[in-house]
Amino acid sequence: MYNILVVDDEKEITDAIEIYLKNQGYSVYKAYDGEEALRIFEKEEIHLILIDVMMPKLDGTSATIKIREKSTVPIIILSAKSEDVDKVWGLNVGADDYITKPFNPMELLARVNSNLRRYTSYSNPKEMKENIIKIGGIELRDDSKDVLVDGESIKLTPIEYKILYLMMSNPNRVFSIEEIYEKVWKEPAYNPDTVTVHIRRIREKIEINPKEPKYLKVVWGIGYKFEQ
Repeated sequence: MYNILVVDDEKEITDAIEIYLKNQGYSVYKAYDGEEALRIFEKEEIHLILIDVMMPKLDGTSATIKIREKSTVPIIILSAKSEDVDKVWGLNVGADDYITKPFNPMELLARVNSNLRRYTSYSNPKEMKENIIKIGGIELRDDSKDVLVDGESIKLTPIEYKILYLMMSNPNRVFSIEEIYEKVWKEPAYNPDTVTVHIRRIREKIEINPKEPKYLKVVWGIGYKFEQ
């Protein structure tokens, strides 16, 4: 059974999400601010977090930053449609996905399920492949899910790793944003703009100068490629 932490200062929202998730067999922990969420995360084994942006005491993005210092657990931002800046900021600091409010219960469950599938396949040794890809100074070791840049290990989230693996497995091939989303998320491109944010984060970790990337390059009007 997977344990999901739901964090929102609106009790009606956390209660409703709890019902949806429990009906799918998930175990649910609830918190109403970022500080409470961190306390629960420290004590319990949490497999996925749904977290609001605007909350008292400690907001969702600040809590996400603190969680990312210790864990790659999937984090899905809950955000009002008018808070585009908050959504992008949440992705930039380490969230894997976002859901806009008001949300469709079926979409919420689909995103929870897909993020858990990616996370478990990323961390399950039974599904690991003995595979090393090396392009320039970037080395990706799929058996251990390690990425090295000029010999130094870097930390990627499961989503970032899967995007990088896709691109490095197909050097010089140009992928559209929609194609990257569908291949990595394994679902129709509901939020393709998230790909751009994740690409930016990957560049910050693997490129000497992210503004003038050597490896992960944009092909204007088409998409992205990993240049060999």
